[in-house]
Amino acid sequence: MNKQKTYEELLQENDELHQQLEEATDTIHAIRSGQVDALVVKNPDGGHQLFTLKTADQTYRVFIEKMNEGAVTLNHEGLILYCNSMFASMINMPLSRVLGLHFSDFIAEGFHAIYRDLFDNGWKEDSKTELCIARGGELVPCQLSVTMLQLDEGPALSIILTDLSFQKEIQQLLKLNNLRLAEINTELEMSNHDLQQFASIASHDLQEPLRKILIFSTMLRNKLIHELSDENVMYLDKIIGSSQRMRNMIMDILSYSRLSTNLNNFAVTSLNDVIDEVLEDYEILILEKKAEIIVDKLPDVEVNRGQIKQVFQNLISNSIKFSKPGLAPVIRISGGLHEDSEASLKDSTEATNCFITVSDNGIGFDELYYEKIFSLFERLNTKDKYEGSGIGLAITKKIIDKHNGSISVTSKEGEGAVFELTLPVTQRG
Repeated sequence: MNKQKTYEELLQENDELHQQLEEATDTIHAIRSGQVDALVVKNPDGGHQLFTLKTADQTYRVFIEKMNEGAVTLNHEGLILYCNSMFASMINMPLSRVLGLHFSDFIAEGFHAIYRDLFDNGWKEDSKTELCIARGGELVPCQLSVTMLQLDEGPALSIILTDLSFQKEIQQLLKLNNLRLAEINTELEMSNHDLQQFASIASHDLQEPLRKILIFSTMLRNKLIHELSDENVMYLDKIIGSSQRMRNMIMDILSYSRLSTNLNNFAVTSLNDVIDEVLEDYEILILEKKAEIIVDKLPDVEVNRGQIKQVFQNLISNSIKFSKPGLAPVIRISGGLHEDSEASLKDSTEATNCFITVSDNGIGFDELYYEKIFSLFERLNTKDKYEGSGIGLAITKKIIDKHNGSISVTSKEGEGAVFELTLPVTQRG
């Protein structure tokens, strides 16, 4: 008759079982991590048996256990002989339940044919493919890399699984962003088409009635100037002046919109020749204002001649327009290559960029307006004092941008302004 165990005996037996379990767990961990090369197992008959863990298998186990990818080893039947902790985590199952199962059990529905081809081919040569494994009701996209290994137990098939979930999410986001970008490009093309239509309207439909307003207002003023009161003449002058400003604004808008086209037509050009043309165009204005314009030797650069001429027209006319009352404008245009040597100025083939400085002794402006001055329709002075649409410097900046250059300005109120331009000597692409 079995003697009933006391409570103390049961506690002692429980402690012994816990200790054996901990020893077994430690032993398994030591085997998996490669900390031991052999095991001595006690037989039921009282003897002992030595089990050796070969060095090649040990290195393999240590390597795959430390990997961030899942790893499994299969036999010829496709049974899992070994797997690392990462694979067990990928399929959300305890490690002990994975061993001995068919790897095909974890292949998601619809991918078994792909896996079978990979498995069959993997014994002959290294192979790789993408498929999904099942994790409960969830699909996990993976890349499977297969190679055949010669272990002590014989040949085995090693499969490395790389989780592609994050990569697939990024690819999906990129796809959505590309679709959105295509939509935006389509919208921009439609917007550009609308702008071109507006330019056509501005150049014809708007200018025609404006031209008639100017003609008939001027005719009426000249015909009735002796019959009208001074007040009525003033009203006509205001109509004529406003019409002229509107005409100039329309022409400036047209000039700005035309810069959106891709017709660059770059060619190596003498900047000094371009400035000479501008000074010739402004000869009467320069004489009227008694302006002094000093132009240093400038390099030859690859530009769109017509557009760069417009840049110098805008900068020179601005300097003359915003001169101090009672003081003759003095404008200096200088520049060179970034090597800043006389030799490199004569030969621009080695230089990457050139710089141009346009300075004046005009009224200047507050540094608070440095950023705004190149904005479309931005005016720092009222139209009563200075004529203009406020588009000239916006056009200038857009031209410089199309030349892959840059423009900046420094100024102080009452102390003139200095415009600094940088242009590539040669346009790329």
